[in-house]
Amino acid sequence: MTGDEKAIRKLVGTWMDASKRGDIATVLSLMTDDAIFMVPGREPFDKEIFAAAAQETAGVHIDGTSDIVELQLLGNWAFIRSRIDMTATPPNGEPVHRSGYALTLLRKEADGEWRLARDANLLTAQG
Repeated sequence: MTGDEKAIRKLVGTWMDASKRGDIATVLSLMTDDAIFMVPGREPFDKEIFAAAAQETAGVHIDGTSDIVELQLLGNWAFIRSRIDMTATPPNGEPVHRSGYALTLLRKEADGEWRLARDANLLTAQG
């Protein structure tokens, strides 16, 4: 495994750990400034909208896994196809379980760090 592959796997682990802790600042630091997210049922949105939505869900406990199924390096770009399984539990509500696949494009920035640049998240609610 190359150093870049290790760095990308570490980024995914850091993202998941920060999400579980509710550490929005760390999650945001793992994105490019021009990051774009795509999820079913809504128009693509940027990092600013992601951050606002994350603030609105503060206090929701997140638990889950992200298993990389495929990782391809393409110069200063890479993509990962991953299987995500997660549960979000609001402070006084019922848990919502979602799972499915995501396709993520990452870019190696000028500082040598890999960051998420585009993400197509296809998770659906599970019964």
